[in-house]
Amino acid sequence: MSGTTGNRKIGRMLLLAAAAALTLSAAPRLSAHGNVTPQAVDTTALPDIAPSNETWLTHNPYRGNAKAIEIGASAYGQNCARCHGLDAISGGIAPDLRLLELGDSGDEWFVQRFQHGSVREGKVYMPPMGEVLGQKAGWAIRTWLETKHTDE
Repeated sequence: MSGTTGNRKIGRMLLLAAAAALTLSAAPRLSAHGNVTPQAVDTTALPDIAPSNETWLTHNPYRGNAKAIEIGASAYGQNCARCHGLDAISGGIAPDLRLLELGDSGDEWFVQRFQHGSVREGKVYMPPMGEVLGQKAGWAIRTWLETKHTDE
Protein backbone atom coordinates (compact mmCIF):
# COMPACT_ATOMS: atom_id res chain seq x y z
CA MET A 1 0.00 0.00 0.00
CA SER A 2 1.47 3.35 -1.00
CA GLY A 3 1.76 6.24 1.45
CA THR A 4 -0.92 8.31 -0.31
CA THR A 5 -3.47 5.47 -0.31
CA GLY A 6 -2.75 4.69 3.34
CA ASN A 7 -3.13 8.34 4.32
CA ARG A 8 -6.51 8.51 2.54
CA LYS A 9 -7.77 5.43 4.37
CA ILE A 10 -6.63 6.82 7.71
CA GLY A 11 -8.24 10.16 6.84
CA ARG A 12 -11.56 8.47 5.99
CA MET A 13 -11.47 6.43 9.19
CA LEU A 14 -10.83 9.56 11.24
CA LEU A 15 -13.65 11.38 9.46
CA LEU A 16 -16.06 8.50 10.11
CA ALA A 17 -14.98 8.31 13.76
CA ALA A 18 -15.52 12.07 14.17
CA ALA A 19 -18.98 11.85 12.57
CA ALA A 20 -19.92 8.93 14.83
CA ALA A 21 -18.71 10.79 17.93
CA LEU A 22 -20.70 13.87 16.95
CA THR A 23 -23.83 11.80 16.34
CA LEU A 24 -23.52 10.01 19.68
CA SER A 25 -22.88 13.23 21.60
CA ALA A 26 -26.01 14.83 20.11
CA ALA A 27 -28.25 11.77 20.61
CA PRO A 28 -29.25 12.49 24.24
CA ARG A 29 -30.54 15.92 23.20
CA LEU A 30 -32.76 14.61 20.43
CA SER A 31 -36.43 13.95 21.09
CA ALA A 32 -39.07 12.13 19.10
CA HIS A 33 -40.45 15.27 17.50
CA GLY A 34 -37.55 17.66 17.80
CA ASN A 35 -37.50 20.85 19.75
CA VAL A 36 -40.90 22.40 19.08
CA THR A 37 -41.27 26.10 19.90
CA PRO A 38 -44.92 27.11 19.53
CA GLN A 39 -45.50 30.06 17.21
CA ALA A 40 -47.92 32.76 18.31
CA VAL A 41 -51.28 32.82 16.56
CA ASP A 42 -53.16 36.07 15.96
CA THR A 43 -56.77 35.30 16.89
CA THR A 44 -57.98 38.90 17.31
CA ALA A 45 -60.32 38.54 14.29
CA LEU A 46 -62.23 35.73 16.05
CA PRO A 47 -65.09 36.31 18.48
CA ASP A 48 -64.27 35.88 22.15
CA ILE A 49 -65.46 32.56 23.50
CA ALA A 50 -64.61 32.43 27.19
CA PRO A 51 -63.57 34.81 29.94
CA SER A 52 -60.17 33.08 30.13
CA ASN A 53 -58.23 30.03 29.04
CA GLU A 54 -59.06 28.44 32.38
CA THR A 55 -62.59 27.57 31.26
CA TRP A 56 -62.33 25.44 28.15
CA LEU A 57 -65.42 24.81 26.09
CA THR A 58 -66.41 21.23 25.37
CA HIS A 59 -67.56 21.87 21.80
CA ASN A 60 -66.11 23.87 18.92
CA PRO A 61 -67.62 27.37 18.89
CA TYR A 62 -66.09 28.18 15.48
CA ARG A 63 -67.35 25.19 13.51
CA GLY A 64 -67.93 26.37 9.93
CA ASN A 65 -66.52 29.88 10.60
CA ALA A 66 -64.52 30.92 7.50
CA LYS A 67 -62.17 33.21 9.42
CA ALA A 68 -61.45 30.46 11.96
CA ILE A 69 -60.67 28.07 9.10
CA GLU A 70 -58.20 30.57 7.64
CA ILE A 71 -56.52 31.22 11.01
CA GLY A 72 -56.56 27.51 11.85
CA ALA A 73 -54.82 26.60 8.59
CA SER A 74 -52.00 29.02 9.32
CA ALA A 75 -51.75 28.01 12.99
CA TYR A 76 -51.64 24.31 12.04
CA GLY A 77 -48.88 24.95 9.50
CA GLN A 78 -46.81 26.82 12.08
CA ASN A 79 -47.37 24.55 15.06
CA CYS A 80 -48.64 21.10 14.07
CA ALA A 81 -47.49 20.19 10.56
CA ARG A 82 -43.97 19.35 11.68
CA CYS A 83 -45.28 16.20 13.36
CA HIS A 84 -48.79 15.67 12.00
CA GLY A 85 -47.90 16.34 8.35
CA LEU A 86 -48.51 19.02 5.76
CA ASP A 87 -52.17 19.55 4.95
CA ALA A 88 -52.90 17.24 7.94
CA ILE A 89 -51.68 14.16 6.05
CA SER A 90 -49.57 12.25 8.55
CA GLY A 91 -46.36 10.63 7.44
CA GLY A 92 -46.64 8.14 10.29
CA ILE A 93 -44.83 10.00 13.08
CA ALA A 94 -47.98 11.26 14.76
CA PRO A 95 -51.71 10.52 14.42
CA ASP A 96 -53.41 11.51 11.17
CA LEU A 97 -55.70 14.28 12.39
CA ARG A 98 -57.93 14.01 9.32
CA LEU A 99 -59.32 10.87 10.95
CA LEU A 100 -60.59 12.65 14.06
CA GLU A 101 -64.29 12.18 14.60
CA LEU A 102 -66.42 15.13 13.59
CA GLY A 103 -68.57 16.91 16.14
CA ASP A 104 -68.45 16.95 19.92
CA SER A 105 -66.84 13.51 20.36
CA GLY A 106 -63.87 14.56 18.23
CA ASP A 107 -63.79 17.93 20.00
CA GLU A 108 -63.39 16.19 23.35
CA TRP A 109 -60.34 14.17 22.21
CA PHE A 110 -58.81 17.17 20.43
CA VAL A 111 -59.11 19.59 23.33
CA GLN A 112 -57.71 17.02 25.78
CA ARG A 113 -54.60 16.49 23.63
CA PHE A 114 -54.26 20.17 22.74
CA GLN A 115 -54.42 21.26 26.37
CA HIS A 116 -52.36 18.53 27.99
CA GLY A 117 -50.27 16.99 25.21
CA SER A 118 -49.38 13.32 25.21
CA VAL A 119 -46.78 11.65 27.43
CA ARG A 120 -46.16 7.92 27.62
CA GLU A 121 -43.57 6.27 29.83
CA GLY A 122 -41.95 9.66 30.44
CA LYS A 123 -41.57 10.45 26.74
CA VAL A 124 -43.27 13.55 25.36
CA TYR A 125 -45.06 12.62 22.16
CA MET A 126 -46.89 15.94 21.93
CA PRO A 127 -46.20 19.01 24.03
CA PRO A 128 -49.16 20.70 25.73
CA MET A 129 -50.19 23.58 23.47
CA GLY A 130 -53.30 24.91 25.19
CA GLU A 131 -51.68 27.20 27.70
CA VAL A 132 -49.20 28.55 25.17
CA LEU A 133 -51.45 29.08 22.14
CA GLY A 134 -54.77 29.54 23.91
CA GLN A 135 -58.28 28.28 23.42
CA LYS A 136 -59.15 30.48 20.44
CA ALA A 137 -56.16 29.20 18.45
CA GLY A 138 -56.94 25.63 19.45
CA TRP A 139 -60.52 25.83 18.27
CA ALA A 140 -59.41 27.54 15.04
CA ILE A 141 -57.04 24.63 14.36
CA ARG A 142 -59.83 22.16 15.11
CA THR A 143 -62.16 24.07 12.75
CA TRP A 144 -59.61 23.83 9.92
CA LEU A 145 -58.98 20.14 10.66
CA GLU A 146 -62.67 19.40 10.20
CA THR A 147 -62.39 20.71 6.63
CA LYS A 148 -59.72 18.03 6.04
CA HIS A 149 -61.72 15.17 7.56
CA THR A 150 -61.70 11.80 5.81
CA ASP A 151 -62.97 8.34 6.69
CA GLU A 152 -60.26 6.57 4.62
